[in-house]
Amino acid sequence: MTVVHGLSDRVGPPSGGGDCGQTLRHSDGPWLRAAGGADELVTHLGPVRHELDLAHQGLMAGAGRLTALVELAAVRDSWERRIQAAQGECGSLAAKLRDVARIQGGTNTAVGSSFDSVRLCEGEKR
Repeated sequence: MTVVHGLSDRVGPPSGGGDCGQTLRHSDGPWLRAAGGADELVTHLGPVRHELDLAHQGLMAGAGRLTALVELAAVRDSWERRIQAAQGECGSLAAKLRDVARIQGGTNTAVGSSFDSVRLCEGEKR
């Protein structure tokens, strides 16, 4: 569906006079774009753990038994858990955003059919 100007962003006088005004229609576009963005975050986070692993390999091999390496390993583990959690949350969010678009589209259809008995403004079509 396409978004047509709502009451708050009216561009001219109401069509047909009387109580007739502009139409507001649901668009699933923003929901689906947001879901796509969340999917992209999952994809972009995919190689990060491997890159983190590569960056630490040389450091761990050449540093011996430095105390700081134990702390560095704990920080790395923490980051790996955060990256994994972020991927999971983004994947979950993408699915939920798509569900919103689907549900809202179904709701619009149901609500639209309930207005079948409402009088149309002059020149408007269903």
